[in-house]
Parts: sequence; structure tokens; C-alpha cells
Amino acid sequence: MKRRELMLLLGAAMTAAPALRAQQKAMPVIGFLGSISPGPNAPFVATFRQGLKDAGYVEGQNVAIEYRWAEGRYDRLPALAADLVGRHVDMIATIGGTVTALAAKNATSTIPIVFIVGRDPVEDGLVASLARPGGNLTGVSILTGELMPKRLELLAELVPHAHVIALLVNPNLRVERERLIADVQEAARAKGVQLQIVKANGADEFETAFSSLGPLQVDAVLIGNDPFFFSRRDQLVALAARFAVPAMYEWREFAELGGLASYGTSVAGMYRQMGVYAGKILRGAKPVDLPVEQPTRFELVVNLKTAKALGLTIPPSILARADEVIE
Repeated sequence: MKRRELMLLLGAAMTAAPALRAQQKAMPVIGFLGSISPGPNAPFVATFRQGLKDAGYVEGQNVAIEYRWAEGRYDRLPALAADLVGRHVDMIATIGGTVTALAAKNATSTIPIVFIVGRDPVEDGLVASLARPGGNLTGVSILTGELMPKRLELLAELVPHAHVIALLVNPNLRVERERLIADVQEAARAKGVQLQIVKANGADEFETAFSSLGPLQVDAVLIGNDPFFFSRRDQLVALAARFAVPAMYEWREFAELGGLASYGTSVAGMYRQMGVYAGKILRGAKPVDLPVEQPTRFELVVNLKTAKALGLTIPPSILARADEVIE
């Protein structure tokens, strides 16, 4: 190669290098904060990325995502949120309940935050209102907490002989647990059933919790809304089958695994919407101008195969209302 050609090539490379670094630096970065483990949430994270794609962003091409997972240890969330803020991410997406969104909110008042939560974000202090969130947060509320009384009513219809129903809760979620118990207790009184509270805050405690149902003379169990419980859905469904106890769950994924019944919204659809919102914010939209989304359709899913194994006859009134019957 001639000297002149070599010098031109080196000059072009030196010119291109800063441009490439500038391009890489210009790629926006989303901090993704989850309260549980990545494995059980992989399908939903994929739908979040699909929502981003719908908004024109593809991970690795024109957006980067920094993932942080608390692995069910909610006490780690503040440090993980602070780490993302320290890395100067362009926005933060949170999953895994109000506890995750609050950790992000407490870490920054300027970086936009998009959340997916299970309760009323106004009541929990995340936003000022659903229509005009205010501040730097917006997102999706899947209303799973508000649906817990309805799930108890459905469980009482599914198991009409039930006199005692247990509610499984996570003691680590103190505020959410107290609200949940109060709401479900009121529904239990209205249905004329006794409510027993059973606690578990780790996978190793689920066995103990289900073992206690017999001595408590529990006829059916209502699984509380909790991201950690969802991450252990395989184990919870298997324990309900082993202890032969009818159980009602929050999302269809439980029923698909063999749970007796579920009542809730399409979680995948809500994750996709969160991705769309994230894309809009990356394009310049402000959280204050994006109203909090809520589902308008809820699905009742019943697993007839599980009912047969439990010796239950599903009432015609339940079958008539079911959106899907798994046989």
C-alpha cells in the first residue's frame, strides 16, 4: 500500500472513531428494575420489548436496556434503583408491584419512570391522578389488588361447601398486605365464610404454609397478589395439587399450569403497553401527559381437569361466565 493511501485510510479511521463513539453514546438507555427473578418474567419482558418495537425501538439497535433484578429480596430495590440513577439512564421501567415503583420514585424526581403495578397508583402515592399523573411517573395498573375480593367471591362459588378459606400473603409487603387482608376480610364476611391468614415470604416457607391448612380446617385457599408468588407459580400450583386444596389465583398463567381457576387481566398485554409508553417517552413525551392505563377486560379461567382431580363439580353459573375452560 502506498504511503499516501495509508495516510488517507488512517485519517478516515480517526475521523470515524469519534463519530462512532458519539453514535453509541447517543443510543438511549432504559433502566429496567424488577423485584423478582428474570426467568419467570422472561415472556413478559419479551412483550415489553415488543411494545418498544411497536414504538420504533429495538434493543441493541437503537436502544440499550440495563437490567436489575432484586430476586425477591425487596430490601435490595432502593440500592438497585440508585445504581440505575447513578448510571444516568434515560428512563426507568419498573415491574413487580408498587414496592418497585416506589423505590424508583424515591431514587429520582427527574428521570422518567414507567411502571406496571397491581394496585391503585393514586392511593399508593405514585401519581396525582390517573388522567394527569404529575411528576415523573406514569404507567399501567393491572388492578390485581382491587380484584382480590372478587376472587374470593368466585372461590366461594367454586367450592360451595367451603366454610374456611385461607388467604396466602407475603409478610414482607407490610402496607400492601394490610390493605389486602382488610379488603378480603370484608368480602369473606359478606359471603359468610371464615378467613384464615397464612404467611410465606420465601419458597422454602410455601411447604409449611400448605401443611398448616389441614390443622386450620381450610376448605380452599386464595393466593394473594404478589410478584414473588407469581415467580413461584409452578411450586404453588404443585403444592395445591399435592395437598388437594382448591385454589384461586390472580392470572391465567396459574390455571394454564394446572391451577383450579384464575381471574384477572392479560398481563402480557399490559407489559406491551408499558413498552409502548417507554417508546413514547424516549421520543420526547412527558409522563405527565400520558394517563395511567388500566385494563377494561378481565378473564375468568377454569381448569376442569384440576376440578375433576379435586372431586369438584364446577357450578353451571361459573361455567357460563368463564372466558376459557381448560379440559
